[in-house]
Amino acid sequence: MKIVVAVKRVIDYSVKVRVKADNTDVDLSNVKMSINPFDEIAVEEAVRLKEAGVASEVVVVTIGAKAAQDQIRSAMAMGADRGIWVETADSNLNALSVAKLLAKVVQNEQPGLVLLGKQAIDSDNNQTGQMLAALLNYPQATFASKVSIAEGKAQVTREIDGGLQTLSLTLPAVVTSDLRLNEPRYVKLPDIMKAKKKPLDATSPEALGVSIHNTISLLKVETPAERQAGIKVESVDALIDLLKNQAKVL
Repeated sequence: MKIVVAVKRVIDYSVKVRVKADNTDVDLSNVKMSINPFDEIAVEEAVRLKEAGVASEVVVVTIGAKAAQDQIRSAMAMGADRGIWVETADSNLNALSVAKLLAKVVQNEQPGLVLLGKQAIDSDNNQTGQMLAALLNYPQATFASKVSIAEGKAQVTREIDGGLQTLSLTLPAVVTSDLRLNEPRYVKLPDIMKAKKKPLDATSPEALGVSIHNTISLLKVETPAERQAGIKVESVDALIDLLKNQAKVL
């Protein structure tokens, strides 16, 4: 069984994001970029399934400018077999455009399972996986905390408000990963060197036959207001007085 994993290039989760002085965008100058953490978990799960003998090949796909190849190489260093890079000049594609491009790649590759993160930490939309499943007409399971494959079906445990829910999906299917699915491995230097020799194919929206019409415009970016320090009160009566007369919530 082949597994296709979609990954996105984002600012590393450990970096403090800076806003440009003119508030037009986030400042990416000399900023460390990484695989979206949820997508990295998806890559790890695919590699583990391959190591368990469930999958025969792991293919990683990303969409973006040339620099996004770095994230494909990182995924291949984790254990993915090859990569597909869909080159686009616009790095702010909406979720539907991304889903359409991924759908074409999946149709060409014909995998048994499609894995991706439940959301990206830059836009936090939580839309692409669901849209991709709808375009492919595949069964889907989101927020997966456990995945097992047997007899042409995927058993997926997902986290919901009331606890845990287990779904049985007929393959091929789309699964999005949550934080508790696994802990990605530490990549060693020999694996990084091996990844440089693994095949990476480039394509474009035109070659895939997908017309991109981005409907999202970035108007302004602002740094969140700093949280003000709290105050201590001497008694319950004083707290009630402040809530009533100052905060105006009572």
